[in-house]
Amino acid sequence: MTRADRLEELIRERELDALVVTNLVNVRYLTGYTGTNGVCVVGAGRRVFLTDFRYTTQASREVDGFDVEQGRQDLLEDAAKHVSGRTGFEDFTMTGRQLERLREFVREGTELVPAGRLVEQLRAVKDEGELRAIRAAAALADEVLGGVPERGLAGRSEREVAVELEAEMRRRGSDPSFPSIVAAGANGALPHAQPGNDPIARDTLVVVDMGCVVDGYCSDCTRTFATGSIADDAAEVYDLVLRTQVASLERVRPGAACQEVDGFARERIAEAGHGERFGHGLGHGVGLEVHELPTLSRAGEGELRTGHVVTVEPGVYVPERFGVRIEDLVVVDESGCEVLSGFPKELTTVG
Repeated sequence: MTRADRLEELIRERELDALVVTNLVNVRYLTGYTGTNGVCVVGAGRRVFLTDFRYTTQASREVDGFDVEQGRQDLLEDAAKHVSGRTGFEDFTMTGRQLERLREFVREGTELVPAGRLVEQLRAVKDEGELRAIRAAAALADEVLGGVPERGLAGRSEREVAVELEAEMRRRGSDPSFPSIVAAGANGALPHAQPGNDPIARDTLVVVDMGCVVDGYCSDCTRTFATGSIADDAAEVYDLVLRTQVASLERVRPGAACQEVDGFARERIAEAGHGERFGHGLGHGVGLEVHELPTLSRAGEGELRTGHVVTVEPGVYVPERFGVRIEDLVVVDESGCEVLSGFPKELTTVG
């Protein structure tokens, strides 16, 4: 059964006649198209892919299982010709302007219905081809991260280290899956800090968060390094985060409620007196995007399933002093989970 066939089943369950897919990541997932202007329509026996003149040759090479049609540069008018009845749209990503235009173009009697994240639900469970790409992206991230101890941190700027990491990814034929984070000392207390230009000090902690892309699929890994001796309370926080991360991996298994896995880690950190310093979710799905379903958080929905790929990344952030985050990428399987991130998690001191 193809991805579009599985989507058709979800469309039928929602009592829809068709779905207009405008999110380009979802379009790629369904059709294989990697260009920057494309829309597809999926319904009962209906598989239509639309793009404009600039991408028709590319689409003929990449798109599989869909009828390829050339439309105008604004493809919604062309897509509207292929729908009727109860037609779903991707309300999580479609803009208000796009929706208004689609309403202008559909034929009389067509009902446009918010469809939620139907394609994203399918994307959450990876097939073997997707897992091969993600494993390769995780292995590449390990190799790139391995250059950090070799090249050192102290005395270099966060920006210099981040640029170097991304240059190494590209040298190996990859790209960063997101802007790399290198955050030393007080900057490490900012979970999504931007690398700065000041030299990294000795005797501090440095959070390094990065990922690679292989065949369109992302990886995501975080390690926290030391640049020398660190304060006792910083060492205690590192140990707390490491023990919490390792213990949380044991909770990742098919059938585990996403909120409960997050709650397990949150409770351990709160018991140690740092609950208010762990403000983000324990993890998130990774695939064609570095943040996708499912979500391990207080707002996470549903249960983990075999084939989900998620991060497990507890952190503690002490304002104006330091942060610690340790993140592995894992695949949920029948036995629990397979950890894809191989770089050591014990505190590594880097000069």
